[in-house]
Amino acid sequence: MPDEAVVIAARRTPVGTRGRALAALNVEQLAAPVLRAVLADAEAAVGDTTNPRSVAVGRQRLRRATDPGSVVSPAGRRLAIADVVLGNCMGPGGNPARVSALAAGLGAEVPGVTVDRQCGSGLAAVLDAATAIRAGDDRPRIAGGVESPSTAPVRSLDGVPYDRAPFAPQGWPDPDMVRAAEDLAAADGISRERQDAHAARSHRRARAARDEGRFAAELVPVAGLTADDSIGVAEPLLPRLPVLFEGGTLTAGTATRISDGAAAVAVVPRRLAGRAPGLVLRGQAVVGCDPALPGIGAAPAVRAALDTAGADLGDVAAFEIVEAFAAQSLAVLDRLVLADDDPRVCADGGALALGHPWGASGAISVVRLFGRLVRAGAPAGTLGVAAASVGGGLGVAAVFEVMR
Repeated sequence: MPDEAVVIAARRTPVGTRGRALAALNVEQLAAPVLRAVLADAEAAVGDTTNPRSVAVGRQRLRRATDPGSVVSPAGRRLAIADVVLGNCMGPGGNPARVSALAAGLGAEVPGVTVDRQCGSGLAAVLDAATAIRAGDDRPRIAGGVESPSTAPVRSLDGVPYDRAPFAPQGWPDPDMVRAAEDLAAADGISRERQDAHAARSHRRARAARDEGRFAAELVPVAGLTADDSIGVAEPLLPRLPVLFEGGTLTAGTATRISDGAAAVAVVPRRLAGRAPGLVLRGQAVVGCDPALPGIGAAPAVRAALDTAGADLGDVAAFEIVEAFAAQSLAVLDRLVLADDDPRVCADGGALALGHPWGASGAISVVRLFGRLVRAGAPAGTLGVAAASVGGGLGVAAVFEVMR
């Protein structure tokens, strides 16, 4: 029988605002240190914990993993990685997952594949890796996402630059995400005050998590950046920021910052996980919705994923829903009948505070679940949900269960 897929390691870079601390790093330079750290964590987790030498070797690899010049020796590995699956939206092309795997020193024999579901790409990549294991190819994989808007190439058509590719063909609505968030706020009657309050709450929660060290174990410092650089920056300005559209409610403070960053997890079959704690994938869904209002996509995706897991909203201890915009997050919560301040939702803050590296954000949501549930000691059987709404009218969601 096909095996279960278990996340046994999860890491991310700090999220850096576009043009700031991580601006000089391209996608493989962001992703490679995270891939190395995740592999080192995973090998330490599946090592023989009764063997002191095994533990010492695992710790030594973990210390080396964040060294930009380090290479993971294939001969010394405990886990033979079958594939590296990374989400990415804005390029530069050339299969960033494969390039990142090579840059990480995983060896020429480790392939890579890049997934584009826009800002759901990182979560979709994790689901693709898990699906391969659940379908019977039970070799371990590393999955996640990476985005470098700071170094993304300028796109052009007939010599005319453009910001993004279309999310929908001619004849369909195709708003950019800022316009779509404003339209959603208007359609749902979500006020400026409610959006400001949601963004402020995200910053407060993230600041508390940072100050109390709850992010420390998941972070891989790069380019001298050791913490997410936008936490708390916009909070005091929220009431004074002008609206982005005349007569509208959206502001720069209730729209997340465009950011650079990478995140990855190790996904292994349960037979290899041994006694390592982790997150077992119990349900998943990718759905479509109206491309005119793409911000609602996470809501039907969450419900569909819970259905496949045989669970209800009340069974879930932790939600990580990508906060691209306050209006989008609130619209999703309304459709799920969850309170604005539900303590289960982005308990340590979300993308409104941390930033939004598009292709990585969905993977960051899984890293955050791992931190909130596995590292924090949640008991076996505890459920967590990761989800994202996606440009063009998509929703991606996953249900995980703590394994110990």
